[in-house]
Amino acid sequence: MNHGRSLELFFVDGKPAGIVTAEVFNWTGHVLRIPRTEIAKGLRREQASYAGVYLLLGEQDGQPCAYVGEGEDVASRIKSHDQSRDWWDEVVIVTTLSNNLHKAHIKYLESRVVEKALTVGSTLQNGNTPPRSGLSEAARANMEEFLEMLDLVLAALGIGLMVDNKRRASATLSDDQPSAPLFELSRGGEIVAAADVIGDEFVVRKGSVAGNWNADSAHTYKKLHNELVVKGVVADGKFQISYAFKSASAAAAIVLGRAANGPRNWRRPDRTTYADWEAAQLGALQ
Repeated sequence: MNHGRSLELFFVDGKPAGIVTAEVFNWTGHVLRIPRTEIAKGLRREQASYAGVYLLLGEQDGQPCAYVGEGEDVASRIKSHDQSRDWWDEVVIVTTLSNNLHKAHIKYLESRVVEKALTVGSTLQNGNTPPRSGLSEAARANMEEFLEMLDLVLAALGIGLMVDNKRRASATLSDDQPSAPLFELSRGGEIVAAADVIGDEFVVRKGSVAGNWNADSAHTYKKLHNELVVKGVVADGKFQISYAFKSASAAAAIVLGRAANGPRNWRRPDRTTYADWEAAQLGALQ
């Protein structure tokens, strides 16, 4: 059974783009996010010198990439990367509030983060997957629980390193949602894509068309299109697997190969737009 969680974010300088700490009630973990422009200030914080894992995040050749590392004094490890790796623009440091992770813990976490990132198709600068350290069964269970909460915190911070948006061809619906609304998107009068709304996700079905982004190469959705190609979600102009988007507009942009007004482009089989369907859902609340 899923329960609600309370995530506490602290913006150290009062700026969302600055240094941020993240903690969850009753979780021993502590996450520190530091933009590279404030790296010296961020590494002076106490938790930066604790034992833990870290994620260097940035872009290479226009694609998001990351490096996962570990250290018994994370700050000293990151200082060594400042000159040897010039592509990253922010770092995320994962430790515990009481600094009670030892070497075997952090080696295990490092290995599992790399494994999960590679599984979902994220691009890593790590040369290989580090081996898991030898932990007792109980310690492994504790680290897996720690990792589950880390997944949630990173996703809440907008870091999709371990997020898998790929879905089975027919996504499983929960008991409280017996049927998903089907939407279609047309191009030149021909239906080229189908999608379902499942929970908070807009899932484009396998086999839908994916357009070519030939213009506006700096657009966010152009970059998203490139990521989907790299991950194998899109190939030969089609979705090779069902894929979950956070918005109808992002989904429409990938299908059409240009920025699009998703709520107006996607329609029900009766030609009701997504925007009208959404308005009807809101109206039912009154």
